Amino acid sequence: MKNILITGGAGFIGSHVVRRFVTNYPNYHIFNLDALTYAGNLENIADIENAPNYTFVKGDITDETFIANLFFKHQFDAVIHLAAESHVDRSITDPLAFVRTNVIGTMILLNAVKTSWKSSDSSKRFYHISTDEVYGSLGETGLFTETTAYDPNSPYSASKASSDHFVRAYGETYGLPYVITNCSNNYGPNHFPEKLIPLFIHNIINNKPLPVYGDGKYTRDWLYVIDHARAIDLVFHKGKNHETYNIGGFNEWQNIDLVKLLCEKMDEKLNRTPGTSAQLITYVKDRPGHDLRYAIDASKINRELGWKPSVTFEEGLEQTIDWYLTNQKWLDHVTSGDYQGYYEKQYGE
Repeated sequence: MKNILITGGAGFIGSHVVRRFVTNYPNYHIFNLDALTYAGNLENIADIENAPNYTFVKGDITDETFIANLFFKHQFDAVIHLAAESHVDRSITDPLAFVRTNVIGTMILLNAVKTSWKSSDSSKRFYHISTDEVYGSLGETGLFTETTAYDPNSPYSASKASSDHFVRAYGETYGLPYVITNCSNNYGPNHFPEKLIPLFIHNIINNKPLPVYGDGKYTRDWLYVIDHARAIDLVFHKGKNHETYNIGGFNEWQNIDLVKLLCEKMDEKLNRTPGTSAQLITYVKDRPGHDLRYAIDASKINRELGWKPSVTFEEGLEQTIDWYLTNQKWLDHVTSGDYQGYYEKQYGE
């Protein structure tokens, strides 16, 4: 049985990855390491917490001694590294928190791996999950490829760019067997309601304003989180060492068009008069360093590993809305903070 460490596995993307690996690979023992900050929610993976090949570990990747002891104790065969501060707005308010987690935390993991693994052991793998935001901003045309020069514009994207560089440097300097993926904006079930889609679903349910930055014409490529977990599975098992793969949804939307579509679908789901939710749209002051457009060229992962999205954006959005409406208790727990007591209830003495 292989011991695999997944960091940030109680978060949005991480919980879907943990569930997929625990469910699909009984010959792997999955150790889910999460600090349970505001975005870490064990309710996200309550359905697999008693699986025989799953162990939750509460801990911080910035705690060097803790991480060293964890590697010594469990002798991990692979690391899938998702733990990160990821909200651009928060990075503008507190950039040092992003440096500590995204840069120093990644460095501590890399050092633990360097100490624990022989550089010649190709059976090991350090899989670093990153973002398309490291590439900066596109104009009206063009796509981010794996060879696009880095040009981060926010403290968040700068911290992720730095961590990407350190992973590659450890590969070149110490022979670390690594892969990196850079993904576009994720959406789907279990997303903490600070990002656009879950925030606006929550606000529409409660008839609260929908704050749209600037003129709303910022463009993003949207990726269904379950499709992202599928891609991570593929890259982990079939990706080539020292390679980067971009993962995108082939699915660009201007923010304002996405919000209008969301309002339309929410009106249908809530049996409201068409146009009711759109009246909640409120344009607010733009945020500093706001990138105009992101768009991923995911042809490499499609060509080499056979991955492509399994749903259209409209299908994924409908499934996402249905999940939030069906899981109102989860949403209530998240917005009230009650979810933060789950660890003590399940694991506390």
